[in-house]
Formats: sequence, structure tokens, C-alpha cells
Amino acid sequence: MSTDDGGFHPPSIWEFFPEVFLFEGTPFAINRVMLVRFIAVAALLLVFWLGTRRMKVVPGRFQSLVEMGLDMVRVNVADDLLGKKDGKRFLPILTTMFFMILFMNLTGIIPGLNLAGTSVIGVPLVLAVISYCTFIYAGLKKSPKNFIKNSLFPSGVPWPVYIIVTPIEFISTFLIRPVTLTLRLLMNMIVGHLLLVLFFSATQFFLFTAGGWWSALAAGSLAFAFAFTLFEILVAVLQAYVFTLLTAVYIQLAVAEEH
Repeated sequence: MSTDDGGFHPPSIWEFFPEVFLFEGTPFAINRVMLVRFIAVAALLLVFWLGTRRMKVVPGRFQSLVEMGLDMVRVNVADDLLGKKDGKRFLPILTTMFFMILFMNLTGIIPGLNLAGTSVIGVPLVLAVISYCTFIYAGLKKSPKNFIKNSLFPSGVPWPVYIIVTPIEFISTFLIRPVTLTLRLLMNMIVGHLLLVLFFSATQFFLFTAGGWWSALAAGSLAFAFAFTLFEILVAVLQAYVFTLLTAVYIQLAVAEEH
């Protein structure tokens, strides 16, 4: 961002830790990030309330749009990976994950909000823990006696090789999965925000602070800003889909017949 000293200062990581403006010093402290999350959840509830309050056999445009989103998760994620029976069991949590992440991601490109609710670790970490607990539950429910054993000691491996395989399986299955789910979503949203702030603030700097022929560069930085805004919309959708898809994959692996 530009400052009164005439210099240009790029966006920093401290933008993700704004000042508390409500209930400061209490466990219920609210800053800009929390407000963005509240708005995203409220918008999500409003969209689904409006889309489902008067369901019709021949749906209107808005109902069709909502149903299209729900069908995408049901058909392309739940049923495709888990089958009809298990897909129906885990569809509510997969649908909730997808739309919650999507709406919180999209706040990063909405004027006035300009910050994704998933760009601070709290939400990605909570969702990763829920994903982790869900696939552990699915595996234990499917095969209480063999889930842990088959996860750590895969069949067809010579016994001496388990000395190497078992620690790797433990780390990759029970430690790495929640970490990678968290970091993949978090870092994509952080990088997207920093890029957008960089280009928009550069546009402001070239146009209003630098002046002179530097103003011509504002057109280029503004063009990049709009291009990355469109790209960030794609990233927001893809990250919601990938997170949900990986959760379904982990559940599918947990309920596989070998367990």
C-alpha cells in the first residue's frame, strides 16, 4: 500500500491479523476476519433458505442453481467416490464443507470485504480436523478390529519391510493428511489475497502518488488486478472442490473392503 511518505509498501502478513473492534480482551473478540466469516455464513444460509423455501417440481432459475450445486457434490464427489450407500451417509458433511469453504473463499474478491475467511488458519484447521475425524470414524465403523492394523500393516508386504513401511504409513495416513489439507487451503488463500492487494495498491500508487508518466503503469497493474481477480474466483471454487474431494477420498480409503 502507498503511504504519506511517498513510498510504496507491499502488503504484509500482518494484514491477516487486524485489530479487534468488538469484545476486546474476551474469548469472543471480533476482528475483521471474524466479521468476514460471519458474513459468509449468513450469506450461505440466506442463499439456501431462498433457494429451498418454496421448492417446485419445475424449478425456477435460482432453485435450479442451488440444486445444481448440491447435485455437483452429490454426483461428482459423494456417489462417484463412495457409492450410493456410503455417499448418502456422508453427503451432509461433504456438502457443508464444500459450500462453507466456497463462500468463505469468495469473500476475498468481494469489494469491502477483500479478505477470505479461510486465509487465517482457524477455519482450515477446524475443517481439516473434522475431515480427519470423519475418515477415522468411517474406518472404525466399517472395521473396528482391522482398520488401524490394515492402515499400518498393508497386505502383501514382507514382514521385514514393515519396519520401513509402517512408520511411513502412520505419518502419511494419520499425521500428514490433516496438515496438508490445512496448508493447501490456507496458503492458496493467503497468496491470492497478497497478489490482489499488491496489484490494486500498485494501481493506486502509480495513479495518485507517483504521478507523471508513472500513471501510465496504472493501466497495466489494474489489468493484472482484474485478471488475478478472475483467477482467484477459479481458485476459490477449485480449493473448495479439492478439499471436499480429498475428504471423500480419505473416507473411501477408510471404508475399502481390505479394512
